[in-house]
Amino acid sequence: MTGIALLTVPTAAPGDTRTFDILSETGYRTDDLISVIGKTEGNGCVNDFSRGLAAALWEPRIPEAAVTVFSGGTEGVLSPHVNLFVRDEKRHSGFDRGLVAAARRTRSLDPAEIGRAAQVDTVADTVGKLLAELGVTPSDVHLVLVKCPLLTSDTITALQMAGQAPVATDTYASMGFSRAASSLGIAVALGECDRETALRALTGDADVWSARASASAGAELDDCHILVVAESPTAANPLRAVHGHMADALDLASVQQLLDRIAAEGGTVRQIFAKAEADPTGSVRGFRHTMLTDSDINATRHARGAVGGLLSALKGDGAVYVSGGAEHQGPPGGGSITVIYELPSPDRNPAL
Repeated sequence: MTGIALLTVPTAAPGDTRTFDILSETGYRTDDLISVIGKTEGNGCVNDFSRGLAAALWEPRIPEAAVTVFSGGTEGVLSPHVNLFVRDEKRHSGFDRGLVAAARRTRSLDPAEIGRAAQVDTVADTVGKLLAELGVTPSDVHLVLVKCPLLTSDTITALQMAGQAPVATDTYASMGFSRAASSLGIAVALGECDRETALRALTGDADVWSARASASAGAELDDCHILVVAESPTAANPLRAVHGHMADALDLASVQQLLDRIAAEGGTVRQIFAKAEADPTGSVRGFRHTMLTDSDINATRHARGAVGGLLSALKGDGAVYVSGGAEHQGPPGGGSITVIYELPSPDRNPAL
């Protein structure tokens, strides 16, 4: 199995094409792209046009098998950037394993399926196929990223005129239902719960979450774009990953534990992928927060800004992938987190 390399490139705007030049300058071709995972500077809500602009730029220029995942919202110190997962055919000397990745698109979802069992099943089936393609088991997986569709005003109206009930009549609420269904599909595929429990969780009758799921929703697509990142002995590269979860937006200790593990191996953090949300109880560690009652700024924007500041300080720069809305992606009020890091070469002379 071919391993991967990860390039994180700052962007000047959603339509910034300089990244293609950097890809070439580092010795890779566009055909090597597996996935483009980006943060854009929109509001991250239903009307975030920055995601669509970025997708419109990238989609025609990447391989048909590659996928894009653009997450809107770079509040606070978060910085717009793209993460390029590329195939790396080189077997790096001294390494007997490494990170691998694969991506796929699901079939297009009918609007009536969004946020419901059909979406859970479709995502679970596609993630299962990606595991088989990579030749890995669920225990090898550190991250599953999904970009999924939402309901627009037009699709809601069309469903109602056809006598069908949409999962939500509010477009923003549909984003949460879609993220939830995708995340539960990941949990099923990774063996973290069975299908029956996932469907109960979808209606609030079961408590299920995954520390390896990261789902975001947008109006720029009608299918789900899925990327699986895993560790495998069939690759030989210096990239590794650890995953865990933040119990709440202030959970510095859990993140530090992951970073301490990396430091113990002599590793260097390459990227952090995290989910964030406003605690649904209305408080964090017993203190009231106003994220859910602010009529001016959406709660997901508050959460991204807060968690983004914490993680950026730890990483040392703002090019961190923090996505808002963490339904079943870590515990309520917290969020899943995956850190990709690079090990030093075993052949490196410590005296140099």
